[in-house]
Amino acid sequence: MAPIRVAVIGLGKIARDQHLPAIANDDDFQLAAVVDPVVSGLEDVPCFDSLDALFQGGVAVDAVVLCTPPQIRYTLARKALKNNIHVFLEKPPGATLAEVAALSQRADAGDLTLFAGWHSRYAAGVEPARAWLAERRIEKVSIRWREDVRVWHPGQEWIWEAGGLGVFDPGINALSIATHILPRTFILRSATLSIPANRAAPIAADLRFIDGDDVPMSMDLDWRQTGPQSWDIVVETDQGRLMLAKGGAVLSLPGQDVGGEDREYAGMYSRFASLIRSRRSDVDTAPLRLVADAFLLGRRETTEAFYWDR
Repeated sequence: MAPIRVAVIGLGKIARDQHLPAIANDDDFQLAAVVDPVVSGLEDVPCFDSLDALFQGGVAVDAVVLCTPPQIRYTLARKALKNNIHVFLEKPPGATLAEVAALSQRADAGDLTLFAGWHSRYAAGVEPARAWLAERRIEKVSIRWREDVRVWHPGQEWIWEAGGLGVFDPGINALSIATHILPRTFILRSATLSIPANRAAPIAADLRFIDGDDVPMSMDLDWRQTGPQSWDIVVETDQGRLMLAKGGAVLSLPGQDVGGEDREYAGMYSRFASLIRSRRSDVDTAPLRLVADAFLLGRRETTEAFYWDR
């Protein structure tokens, strides 16, 4: 079967660190082109400064991967779908829920694949955690997702703008895991968003949820963490504690630790290829919906201004 010819749109850190290697190591895909208005291209791969230039350049592509900031993703995805091209959306899949719904409708109407890629769901410990929790009574859930924004998003101004999500850019990874492994839907009851005086998006957030059985869940997000970083989910059950550490890569269960190979992006590309071959879509917006609820319901407090040079 011929490989799927794919173009990567946006050559930022995540594209270079994760997407390009995953494509290179997957026989189902062939990197046909890259698109970026600023960054230079890759050796032996056609590079264009816009999606329109790609379409006019005569390079055949079957799918695009959108690694751009979310604020511009809808326009690009809509244009690709109008040109009968499958679309892979990096997380978050859009700046708003309505955008993603509109894209999903267009993909369905055109018999095309739209894939919202939640990479953290493919971490080694996530599926075993989901299976273990399915047979336990959950009593309490705690999420602690703290990291240094200067390390993981150096100089990226878009994350501080409206639609950029701020600390929810990494926090949505935790929500993508929680909505996948927990057996019942949970809803937001309260939130406090700490927003720097010179920014439009939060640098920290404290959230409280409950599920349909009133099981409490807390979430602590902070972008000011220095030293060791924290990406942990702890679930207390009637049969002991489950802990997912290092963003889902390491699973600790009573009496055992479960590890595995890092295949987050490899797993997403395998899923994307399967969806394209079967002409199906996978567009779960549950994590984005919870973030939207935080902005709707959250109490805002102003904190000290944030500057990249400290």
